[in-house]
Amino acid sequence: MTIAHMWFDPKCPWAWIASRWLLEVEKVRDVRVRFHVLSLSMLNEGREGLEEWYRQWLDTGWGPARVAVAVEQKYGAEPLRELYTALGTRIHHRKAPIDRDLYLAALAEVGLPPEPADAAETTDHDAALLAGNRAALTPIGEDLGTPAIHVPAPDGGLVAFFGPVVTPIPRGEAAGRLWDGVLLVAGTDGFYELKRSRTRRPTFD
Repeated sequence: MTIAHMWFDPKCPWAWIASRWLLEVEKVRDVRVRFHVLSLSMLNEGREGLEEWYRQWLDTGWGPARVAVAVEQKYGAEPLRELYTALGTRIHHRKAPIDRDLYLAALAEVGLPPEPADAAETTDHDAALLAGNRAALTPIGEDLGTPAIHVPAPDGGLVAFFGPVVTPIPRGEAAGRLWDGVLLVAGTDGFYELKRSRTRRPTFD
């Protein structure tokens, strides 16, 4: 079985779509996804030239990322996987406010105690966030973000890339074909970019 590692920011809609795509891939390929946290708020802290709407978006991103990494540190990968689904469903589908009630509801849904919600308002886990950012981005480039995916290569190396940025969520064998194609191009020596302008907003169907 291939273990694919994906780094996500709980607020990022494109990461959410990519994560749901990977869960579809699990159904049709011999793949298991392990999720980790990447904070876009930390990544862009102090960066000049950001549009005001994005700066405001980032300001509310600290809490969910801190809660998620607190769960990852204390409880491990599987509880984080479940928490991401609980948070993402509320944030992206239900448009829930980013606040303590969100964290408490998501934690309760997955059977975790309420204490990790306290992490949202502290810097206690920021060193872990920074380590997660570096682990995700060092192989692909510090100017990128989420989704970031790492997959072991057949030769013992690493296939690492940003993306895919796709909407709507590929399902079934379509998800598997995209997985096959992404690994093919990302695993090609010297391959860097394949891109076109977005013409759709993210949808979560």
